[in-house]
Amino acid sequence: MIRTWCKSSYSGQENTCLELLTPPPPGQAPVRDSKRPGSTVITFRASAWTSFVRAIAEDDVPSPSC
Repeated sequence: MIRTWCKSSYSGQENTCLELLTPPPPGQAPVRDSKRPGSTVITFRASAWTSFVRAIAEDDVPSPSC
């Protein structure tokens, strides 16, 4: 199986976004910074990643208070 890194559809004009490994390993969601493809890959549980993306889509993520 060949896996490739795919940029998020939310990358914007500056191409500052994240990339997801596709297809992901079972039960995982590996993510990396598109600007630094050789740097650290963070792997989330697929269920946690799905919940996060859903919350973003529904604008249900609280902003940090600084």
